[in-house]
Amino acid sequence: MAQHILDNPAWASLTGPHAHLAEVRGGVRRYPVDVSVFVALQGDPAPEDWADIAAFAKPDGTVSVTGGNARPPEGWEVQFSIAGVQLDGSAVYGAADPEAVRLGPADVPDMLDLVARTEPGPFLPRTIEMGTYLGLRHEGKLIAMAGERLHPPGWTEISAVCTDPSYRGQGLATRLVLAVAAGIRARGETPFMHAAASNVNAIRLYESLGFTLRLRTTFNQLKVP
Repeated sequence: MAQHILDNPAWASLTGPHAHLAEVRGGVRRYPVDVSVFVALQGDPAPEDWADIAAFAKPDGTVSVTGGNARPPEGWEVQFSIAGVQLDGSAVYGAADPEAVRLGPADVPDMLDLVARTEPGPFLPRTIEMGTYLGLRHEGKLIAMAGERLHPPGWTEISAVCTDPSYRGQGLATRLVLAVAAGIRARGETPFMHAAASNVNAIRLYESLGFTLRLRTTFNQLKVP
């Protein structure tokens, strides 16, 4: 059976629309360490791939590898393994939000502060370069945001969905997810999402917007020996 492009979205991104961000060693590609945590390969890694993956390790010696199913070599440590889901947004068309503002480099300190308080998943100083990020502000304070991350051809991942705890329950995440989706649809592309399987409230929200479960996956972080 032919592999679906969403079966390996990081590889498809780094060899497609995000090729300009890709750092390459042999058959391994990664985003710059201040853009995204992902290290990607096309299939199960060969011994030489593990050497290249090790060379790509962050300064703390960790990597988040996607695209291969082989177990790491002896001496490598699985620091954590998180069950996740991938959600297909083929039925989601979105809706523009007149109050949502496009966030730029000057907004990154506020974005990093919001992420630190809400922990939606990895967001780094240059993650904003992966796509469009939208935010909502109240009296100048960034209170919610969402944006685009992985970008396989024809698809765009909606990510970094987070709301200041003081403003939850007002539908801000819904508004921003739909606004980002509208921008994706305007390019003729289809939105998709990832979430931790344990985040049942978020998954329930996304399903209410029309996202459907496509597959179950695992997010791993490895420590290089």
